[in-house]
Amino acid sequence: MTTPRGARGAAPRHDDRRRSFPQVAPREAPDGRFAATWWGNAWVDALEDTALDPARLARGKAYAGRGHVDAITVTPGRVVAYVHGSRPRPYRTEIRMRTLGDDGWERFLEEATARPDHIAALLDKDVPHALEAVTGLLPAPGDLVPDCSCPDDGYPCKHAAALCYQAARLLDEDPFVLFLMRGRGEQELLAELTRRNAALSAAEATAAPPPMPTVPARAVIAATERPAPSLPPPLPLPDRPGRPAVFPPDPDAPDPLALDLLASEAAVRAHTFLVTGHDPVAALTPWQDAVRLAAAHPGSGLTASTRALYRDLAYALDRTPTDLARAVAAWRQGGAAGLAVLEEPWDPPAGPFDRARPALLAADFPAFRPWRNRLSTESLQLRLGRDGLWYGYESDAGREDWWPRGAPDQDPVGALTDLLGH
Repeated sequence: MTTPRGARGAAPRHDDRRRSFPQVAPREAPDGRFAATWWGNAWVDALEDTALDPARLARGKAYAGRGHVDAITVTPGRVVAYVHGSRPRPYRTEIRMRTLGDDGWERFLEEATARPDHIAALLDKDVPHALEAVTGLLPAPGDLVPDCSCPDDGYPCKHAAALCYQAARLLDEDPFVLFLMRGRGEQELLAELTRRNAALSAAEATAAPPPMPTVPARAVIAATERPAPSLPPPLPLPDRPGRPAVFPPDPDAPDPLALDLLASEAAVRAHTFLVTGHDPVAALTPWQDAVRLAAAHPGSGLTASTRALYRDLAYALDRTPTDLARAVAAWRQGGAAGLAVLEEPWDPPAGPFDRARPALLAADFPAFRPWRNRLSTESLQLRLGRDGLWYGYESDAGREDWWPRGAPDQDPVGALTDLLGH
């Protein structure tokens, strides 16, 4: 297990084989499902395929949506929480499942380190389907064993069902919770993945390189008497960017995940320059490059690694993480042009801007107030970019807190329709 960042000397190491999560705020799933990821949905399916009473499942889902599940504690093979029911005192509820044996973890680690994209996906809080197919990490119907202190003998009772639905939300946010349920903590897994990846990189580095083409020295000396032989052909271009070096954890060193991210970005830029002779990032300002970097590496929602990336990039440029998150939304909406629309009001010439308001009124949209290149209502806004496209924005009514939404369009009615569709 790796030493947590900031540890010194013989300080006790953090035990991440027991994790507690605060109570999840009440929330109704808009599509009737609690999970947003494929592995979260697989967890819910294992519960629903085993349940004997659909009515209890429906009540458990309603309990979870209304926030009846208190803080959840996860340890290997067990998920425990207190769930509020119809009585004043909550019930102690738990879900048990078997942990993965040493052979199963060995198959998982071998498969994960065999491909760099698997390691990258895990660091980005994503679970490749191939890893599940090899190891069977996710529960099958019958693997989840519910238990509750309530008098209901349903299988599961509504309290256990509520806990299981809320556990799916934890898996959405951080799949390493699933690995903990199966028996391994996050730091233990990351340390083993780092060790194996370093060993694999070292083995590749020690492999004998192919012989280089050479020119005999005798031919060079004789070049004064006859034309020099042609130079060897240039080395072939690699078909993909190279893998970055392995950065072992060190409490006094920069974050190894951040170093890996920057090294991967440098490798991609170098490979693009070799292939095309052009570096598309060279003309960007430091702020634009930071926004591009954050926008190119999202997670499934704002995970811990994504929040750390936003925090560090924003701090380096004297911005706030909220500033960066808004700028990332603009970049994903329209690249550098979308970021300019966010940050640079301008006065457009007469023409498309003047025709926009009558077109919106003719399409039965509310009246918009003009200001420079912007048309606004209480909660909707359209901005005309210098590229001739209309960009949609949205804010809570009565607040000047505009966020980019939807896709840009040459037609203001089309841009607004796409915005409302989101």
